[in-house]
Amino acid sequence: PLIKERDAELLYFADVCAGPGGFSEYVLWRRKWHAKGFGMTLKGPNDFKLEDFYSASSELFEPYYGEGGIDGDGDITRPENITAFRNFVLDNTDHKGVHFLMADGGFSVEGQENLQEILSKQLMLCQFLTALSIVRTGGHFVCKTFDLFTPFSVGLIYLLYCCFERVCIFKPVTSRPANSERYVICKGLKLGIDDVRDYLFMVNIRLNQLRNSDMDVNLVVPLNVIKGDQDFYDYIVQSNENHCKVQIKALAKIRAFVQDTTLIEPRQAEIRKECLQLWGIPDQARVAPSSSDPKSKFFELIQGTDIDTFSYKPTPLNSSTLEKIRQVLDYRCMVSGSEQKFLLGLGKSQIYTWDGRQSDRWTKLDLKTELPRDTLLSVEIVHELKGEGKAQRKISAIHILDVLVLNGNDVRKQHFNQRYVLAEKFVKAVSKPSRPDMNPIRVKEVYRLEEMEKIFVRLEMKIIKSSGGIPRLSYTGRDDRHFVPTGLYIVRTVNDPWTMAYSKNSKRKFFFNKMTKQATYDLPSDSIAPFHVCHYSRLFWEWGEGVKVHDSQKRQDPEKLSKEDVLSFIQAHYP
Repeated sequence: PLIKERDAELLYFADVCAGPGGFSEYVLWRRKWHAKGFGMTLKGPNDFKLEDFYSASSELFEPYYGEGGIDGDGDITRPENITAFRNFVLDNTDHKGVHFLMADGGFSVEGQENLQEILSKQLMLCQFLTALSIVRTGGHFVCKTFDLFTPFSVGLIYLLYCCFERVCIFKPVTSRPANSERYVICKGLKLGIDDVRDYLFMVNIRLNQLRNSDMDVNLVVPLNVIKGDQDFYDYIVQSNENHCKVQIKALAKIRAFVQDTTLIEPRQAEIRKECLQLWGIPDQARVAPSSSDPKSKFFELIQGTDIDTFSYKPTPLNSSTLEKIRQVLDYRCMVSGSEQKFLLGLGKSQIYTWDGRQSDRWTKLDLKTELPRDTLLSVEIVHELKGEGKAQRKISAIHILDVLVLNGNDVRKQHFNQRYVLAEKFVKAVSKPSRPDMNPIRVKEVYRLEEMEKIFVRLEMKIIKSSGGIPRLSYTGRDDRHFVPTGLYIVRTVNDPWTMAYSKNSKRKFFFNKMTKQATYDLPSDSIAPFHVCHYSRLFWEWGEGVKVHDSQKRQDPEKLSKEDVLSFIQAHYP
């Protein structure tokens, strides 16, 4: 596989000319939230039907229709749409491109069936061009084609043959044997294909210029070049002959069945069953997922966990509890911007929050965002700000503190650091850069306790609209948005009786068991603090009135901890 589920990177794919989206639904059913899809197809009756993604979470798929984004027309033959889609995909895949692209373009040619190959030539070219524009080096491409007899079509296949390590033309058993449909499958995009991409881009422009004339582009590769490559030429001839034999046989069979309506095909059900078993697909109809109320779904997801676990509030950090963080290496910290809540996603915008108290109910989240079903998170709803003065803009964002269940995947027993990595991956999968109208979802920045000073560097006094012109303490995050901090969460990530220490001899951190006195450099499985341990052992350092954490703050309550108090304690106990 190009990428495994345990990898930190998502499996990126694209689906073009692909409404209603069956290919994408299948990929997301296979890989769930470990994949992220981008789609472009023609707007209209054959658009993506995300509401019909019964087997997978459509929240992991982002349609983008070229120039104009979600307001574009999705016409792949328009050069500006291909360019816009390419830029969008590259911007959201760290400029690497997708791991694979699927294309399934086609349109009705009723009454002109024998001309289907010619009528579809520009569509096929543009699908190939899009693949060369957004598939990453080493990536793959699958595209539906029809008859491949004309020099134009064969020339396009030849260019793919030059650009990919391996290319084949294949007709799957799911494709009707009597029609001309087949798929070109390309594996391993090579380096240095920019010239081919640019060439196809110019050919497409020329085709658009000639659209209403009696002229056409009949070749993209000289015929003598194709015939000069004997291996390729022989493969195309053999492929066409084999497909024609299958098609002739299937048409004869249809004719026989029409002439004699008593004929039956006894093997069809058996072959279907064997195929589903081979592919690992359940032999059952796709049905819309059943609806569930948030309370029932919550109990289903936590699988018998004591509900009191969720009601724990953090221990206040003060002079009497400071000793709890003596083992500095055991802790991580995060800046808080509001009250912690649990957030439950039931699919689409069906998102509910709960504060953990049994007396309170799950309430519908009043934000514009979407989450895959069966998702349970620990979050804050934070008012983020950008800019200052009259131009300042405010937006409510979901900040993830921890993750419990991701699209049905229970991750509570994994290490806090791994849960953080999964949270980052999950947020990338569900983010919708094309939808600035939606409230963003972010993962809290996590710091090692011994690196707490990095947090204070990010604090500054800013004028906030609602503060009456008085500067207020602000914390600036990674994306230049800031918010008013309410304090600091300090989370223990090592489970008792284990702790982390530092060997001055080897200059390495190691794990130490306080009961057995065992020491090891390897991570002991029972030292991993699961979610419930991290949650109930949290401390919270409230930055209220009289707590000085910034030089411009003048008043310090001697009964409360200041920045200097905490940093001095950490420095004194850091190995």
